[in-house]
Parts: sequence; structure tokens; C-alpha cells
Amino acid sequence: MSLLPAEWTALLYLAVAVCFILALKGLSSPKTARRGNLVGSAGALVAVITVFLSVKLDNIPAILIAIIVGAGIAAPIARRVQMTQMPQLVALFNGVGGGAAALVAVLELGHTDDPWVRVAVVFTMLVGAVSFSGSAVTVAKLQELITTRPLLFPGMRWVMSATLVAAIVACGFIVATGSAGWAIALLVLGLAAGLLLVLPVGGADVPIVISLLNAFTGLAVAASGIVLGNVLLVVAGTLVGASGTILTRAMASAMGRGVSGILFGAFRGGSTAGSTTQSDRPVRSTGPEDVAVLLGYAQRVVIVPGYGLAVAQGQHTVAELATALEERGIQVDFAIHPVAGRMPGHMNVLLAEANVPYESLKEMAEVNPEFKNTDVALVVGANDVVNPAAKTSPGSPIYGMPILEVGDAGQVVFLKRSMRPGFAGIENELLFDPKTTLLFGDAKDSLTKVLGAVKAL
Repeated sequence: MSLLPAEWTALLYLAVAVCFILALKGLSSPKTARRGNLVGSAGALVAVITVFLSVKLDNIPAILIAIIVGAGIAAPIARRVQMTQMPQLVALFNGVGGGAAALVAVLELGHTDDPWVRVAVVFTMLVGAVSFSGSAVTVAKLQELITTRPLLFPGMRWVMSATLVAAIVACGFIVATGSAGWAIALLVLGLAAGLLLVLPVGGADVPIVISLLNAFTGLAVAASGIVLGNVLLVVAGTLVGASGTILTRAMASAMGRGVSGILFGAFRGGSTAGSTTQSDRPVRSTGPEDVAVLLGYAQRVVIVPGYGLAVAQGQHTVAELATALEERGIQVDFAIHPVAGRMPGHMNVLLAEANVPYESLKEMAEVNPEFKNTDVALVVGANDVVNPAAKTSPGSPIYGMPILEVGDAGQVVFLKRSMRPGFAGIENELLFDPKTTLLFGDAKDSLTKVLGAVKAL
């Protein structure tokens, strides 16, 4: 017998659903993201407690042990993860969520004869398995455990098509018979489909696929709510699926490409494939003192942060540099591209960690017209999001992607570790422009030297 009456359970579930909606609303802005996270976490805690109080559970000791073990593994990882590894952590969350939903569906298959519930079961199994294996590949690619370039083999598109057809056939047999053998076959086919879906994706497209798989996981969780008869799972899964879909479309738009082109572009040579090739063309390099002079005697400076800044953990140093310039009466802003870094909001969170005021963060549409009135654009660890090939090279894998128009500034300074191309694997012609200078080295080390030189002016 449950400790909570059905009316109270329904009211608590409603309150939790409102918390989840408010959490998503809060996460839409850096100013309210922390509060949104706390509201969502509180809602999830109330949801778990409500389940314990409203449902007659078997094997409670085993459930509690699983929760303790899971928390013991997840909490240290989440606390220690670097900002550069946040996309991998998100992908792991996606995969584990999808895999859990698929396993729950398998266990519930033997407890229902309703063909409509079995439809929800097979949907959960297939989508959850795709999300699990696909997320594992995205983690491996971003962690560089495997190459970030698209992985293809002859006839791959036909193998992919055959796998999907076989999965649909297996779904039909499971709905009709409830066969455990076909359920296992469907899980295997779903895992294979996830691998085949993500392996051909390369370079800068991987974070977008993570967002898409997040939407898949949400749909799998919503379907598992139907299987278990839990309205809150349906609501939460639908919210995750909808928000993941919206984010995927927004990221694809920011890249100037369609989702189908991102997933299947490698088959026609259109995927952003990472590269290690370095250019040997001459560029104009400089030292930290010269960069300090350029910055120190400018009237307006726009700083463009990128993944290289996150790798070097230079956010606090660049914030100090901005403060030092502002003390000299210089207007300093940060230009944020929607897909700078490895995930949306990556640079916003990174700079918020260094207490950069939100008012100093300018989105692309707002800052682009202002580059013409900018004396110096300081690009720190970014490449593809300022690459003019997106506008001038139709054959380029990033062609059509909106970029930050740093080339319109009076002077452009790149802080780069080397001449290695960005994640898209193509040269940036802006590096060879006469008004561009390069300061080579680790971003944090270079910024520290520039900061010291600015203070000495």
C-alpha cells in the first residue's frame, strides 16, 4: 500500500513538471542558468521521493544500493570534469539515459499483452539503443580515442539501410508475438544503427549529433513513461526531446547546414572532418609586448574566445586583461559565436566562471555590425567561427555558416598554439591577411605575458 494518496501524488507530479519547465526556462540565459539548474534538480529529487512514497516497490535494498553506487560514481566525475570535457559528459548522460530506458522496456515486455503498449516498448528499445551506442561514439571522437574524421567503409549506406529495415521487421514481430528473442535482436540492431549513424560524422558536427541524441533519449524516456504508466516520465521525456530538437536545429542553423547534411554529409563529401595538417605559408607573427601596445592604445577591443581558451584554462587571465584595458578607458567586449567551443553556451559558461559581466558578452548578430568600429579584434583559440571560407569558398565544409566578422576590424590578432587548422580541418585565409598578426603559444601563457606588458605601459 502506498503512503501517499493518489491526489497528492498527482499534485506533486504536477509541481515537478512545473519545476522542469522553469528549469528549461532558466537554462535559456546565462544569468538564470544556475537557478534553473537548482530548480530542475529539486524537481528531480521530489520526483524520486514521490515514487518511493506512492508506488509499491519490490527489492528496495537493491534499488537504494544502485542509487548509492551510481551517485558515488557520478558525483566525483561531475565535480572534476574540465570545461573542455563537458560535451563528453553530456554525451555520457545521453547514452546512459537511453540505455536505461531500453533496458526498462525489455524488462517490461514480458508483463504486457497489449499491442499498443508493445509499440511503445519497441520504440523505447530501438531509440534507446541508438542513443546509447551513438553517444558512446561521440564520446570516443571528442576524447580522441578514435579519429574525429568521418569513418566510412564501402557500401556503408546500404548496410545502414538494411539495418534499419531489419530493425523495423523485428519491431513488427515483437508487437505481434512479444518474443524475447526478437527483443534481443532489436537491441543488437539498435546498437548497430547508433554506430552506423555517428561513425560517418566528423569534426565540428559531433556536438550537434550529441544534441540530436539528447532528443532521442528524451523520446525514449517519454515512451518508457507510457510503458510504465508514469505520466511524469512522459512529461519529462517530452520536454527533453523537444528542447533537444530545438537545440539541434539552432546549432545546425548556426553552422549554416541542415541536420541531414550533418548526419549524411560524409557520403557526399560534405562533413566537417578534423585535420592535423599544418600550413607552411608565411604569416606575420609578433611578441606579447607588441600585442600589448596594439591593445593598450586602442579605443575599442573585441575579444573572440574559442575552444583553445578553454583548453588552456585561460578564462581568468583574459578576464584580467579585459579589466586592465577597461581601466585605461578602453571599451572591451566579448564576441560569442553560437557554436564556439564544443557546445552551445560553452564560452558563456567559461567566461561566467571568470566573473566576466554578462553585459560584456555580445552575441553574433549584435556584435558583427560593430567590428567596423573596432580597433583590435583579439581571437583567442578560435578558428572556424571566424573563417571567411564560410562566405567565400562554396566547396568548403563550413560554407554557409554565419561567422564573426573579425576581418572588418582595424587590426586582428590571433593567439594560436600552432598553424594547425580548426576542427573543420581547413585553412583560415584571415591568418594570411596583411592586417593580421599571430602570437604563438599556449593561450594562458600568452595572455599572461600580454597582461603584464599592458600593465607596464
